[in-house]
Amino acid sequence: MHGPRNSQRQRPIQAASADAPLRLKIIRTFKRIGMDTTGHSGVEYDKVGNEYFEKRQLKRGAAGWLLLVGLGVAYVISGDYAGWNFGLAQGGWGGLFVASLLMATMYTCMCFALAELATIAPTAGGGYGFARRAFGPWGGFLCGIAILIEYAIAPAAIAVFIGAYCNSLFGIDGWVVYLAFYVVFLGIHLYGAGEALRLIFAITALAVVALVVFLIAMVPHFDANNLFDIPVTDAAGASPFLPFGYIGIWAAIPYAIWFFLAIEGVPLAAEETSDPKRDLPRGLIGGILVLLACCALILTFGPGGAGADALKASGNPLVEALESAKVYGGPTWVSRFVNFVGLAGLIASFFSIIFGYSRLVFAMSRAGYLPRALSLTSARKTPYVALIVPGIIGFLLSLSGQGDLLILIAVFGATISYVMMMASHIALRIQEPNLERPYRTPGGILTSGVALILACVAVVAGFLVDPRVVIGAAVVYAIFIAYFGLYSRHHLVAAAPGEDEIF
Repeated sequence: MHGPRNSQRQRPIQAASADAPLRLKIIRTFKRIGMDTTGHSGVEYDKVGNEYFEKRQLKRGAAGWLLLVGLGVAYVISGDYAGWNFGLAQGGWGGLFVASLLMATMYTCMCFALAELATIAPTAGGGYGFARRAFGPWGGFLCGIAILIEYAIAPAAIAVFIGAYCNSLFGIDGWVVYLAFYVVFLGIHLYGAGEALRLIFAITALAVVALVVFLIAMVPHFDANNLFDIPVTDAAGASPFLPFGYIGIWAAIPYAIWFFLAIEGVPLAAEETSDPKRDLPRGLIGGILVLLACCALILTFGPGGAGADALKASGNPLVEALESAKVYGGPTWVSRFVNFVGLAGLIASFFSIIFGYSRLVFAMSRAGYLPRALSLTSARKTPYVALIVPGIIGFLLSLSGQGDLLILIAVFGATISYVMMMASHIALRIQEPNLERPYRTPGGILTSGVALILACVAVVAGFLVDPRVVIGAAVVYAIFIAYFGLYSRHHLVAAAPGEDEIF
C-alpha cells in the first residue's frame, strides 16, 4: 500500500548559513518531494512499510574477500577460453595486442577507482549506486540499465560458447545445451547465495588449472612468426604486425574487453559480504591481477603456437590450438583435458554473471527503478524473480547462436556503464572531497580520468565491427529510458538503500 506522493517541483534552496541541522532539514524536505540534493528534479517517491523490505532481503555474510577474488575471476575467465580470438579477425595479432594493452590499462585503473566507490556506497546495485550518488536518480538509472544490458547478454554469449565446447566433447550443441545450463545453474542460485559462491570458487579454481595445463603444453611450440601469419591487407598502416592497418586496433577493442568484461561486478555482492569496506577492494584488486596475467599468457602462447590465422574464427580456440597441425596435430589427452575441464571456465563465468545480474535487478527493483516484483526474495533470501526473468531473456537470445555478435551487445552496455562510473568517481572527488573513503584510489582522479578516456574510445569501437548490432542495443537502451521517464521515476521507493541517504 503506497502513501501519497507530492509531485510539486521546486528549485534547490542553498543553505544561507553554516547551521548544519537546518541544512539537513532542508535536504530531507527535498527528498520527500522527490528532489535529490545535487539539484536533480523530476522524480517522486512512494512511502512503503517495513513489510516491503522484509520480503526483499539478502543473506549478509555469505562472502569474504577470498570468495570475492574468486567471483571477480569467475565473471571473466570464460573470456580466456573463447571470444577473445575474434579480435584476431578484426585487427590481427598486433591489433589485438595493442587493443588488449589499452583495455588492460582501462580495467586496472577502473578497478582501483571502483574499489574506492564500493566503500562509499556498498549496496547490491554496484555501479548503479555509484552513479546514483554522484548524479541523482537519472544518472543511477542510466548506469544501471547499461550494466543490466551487459550482464543479461553476456551469459547468452557464453552459453553459445558452452555449446561449442559440448559439441567437441559430446557431439551435442544448440538449444538443448543452452536450456540445460540455464535451468541447472539458475536452480543452484535459487538454492542459496553462500552455496552458489562457494561452488563458483571451486569451478573457477578448476578452470585456472586447465589454463595452466594449456600454457605448459603450448610453451614448447611457441614461434613468434606464428603471431603474424594473417595475410596483410591494403588498409592504411597495414603490416605483418597490423594486417588490417591502424583501424584494426580500434575494431579489436570489443574482443580485447572480453579478457576483462564483468570484473566490475564484484561490488554487486556488497550486501552479502562480511565486511564490504575491507573485502570489496581486496576482491577487485586481487581479481584484476589474476586476469592481467591470464590475458598476457593466453594472447601470447595461443596464437604463438597454433598461428593467429587458425584461431581467428574458432568457437573453441584453446582446444583447436592444441590440436592444430603446428602443435600436436590432433586430439591428445591434453586437449581432451583442457576441453573437458575448460568447460568449467565457461561455466564459472556463466554461473557468476547470473549472480551479478540478479543482484543488480534486485537493487534497482527494490528502489522502484524497475518493476518492484523483480526484487522479491525467497525464504532462503535469494532474489528468485530477478534470477528467472533475465534468465529467460538470456536463453532466448542464446538461440541466435551468434556468440560474437552477442559479445558486441554486452560490450556496448559495459562501456556505457564504465563512462558513467568513472565520471561518478571524478564527480564525487570534486563534490565531496571530505567524504569518508575507507579506501582511496592511487592517483585519484588522474587514475579514473585515464579509465574514462579509454572507456569513451571503447564505446565507439563497437560501431566499427557491426554498427547494426550496436544500434539495436542502443534502441533497447532507449526503451528502458522511456520506461523510467514515463513511469518508474514517479514511483521510486523513499526508504530504499541509496535513496534514504543524505547526499
